[in-house]
Amino acid sequence: MGVVYHANYLIWMEMARTELCRVRGVRYRDIEKNDGLIMVVAEANCRYHQPARYDDEVISHAVIKHAHPRMITFAYRITNASDGALLATGETRHLFLKDGRPVKVPAKYFQLFGLS
Repeated sequence: MGVVYHANYLIWMEMARTELCRVRGVRYRDIEKNDGLIMVVAEANCRYHQPARYDDEVISHAVIKHAHPRMITFAYRITNASDGALLATGETRHLFLKDGRPVKVPAKYFQLFGLS
């Protein structure tokens, strides 16, 4: 069909979310390693506006849409790098787990996620 497989957009969202944490000064893997926390996806949605084609370069941008000590919502925009065309928008909601149980995010990560 010449278009990118639909699930790749979720991967691009994950990459943008990981990079957002990194540019805010925290590597996601350090949250797991140092605090034993995992941020699991509770909900994901993606609205496809137009297809990316094979070999297109894309830009995936993430922002924190809403933050609560127990749940963070990220919003995404995926665009074509060559012409800026909007390819997809989406959101993911994440819970924090430690030892398989929901927990509040530690205070040391409040700034990362925009919590007060």
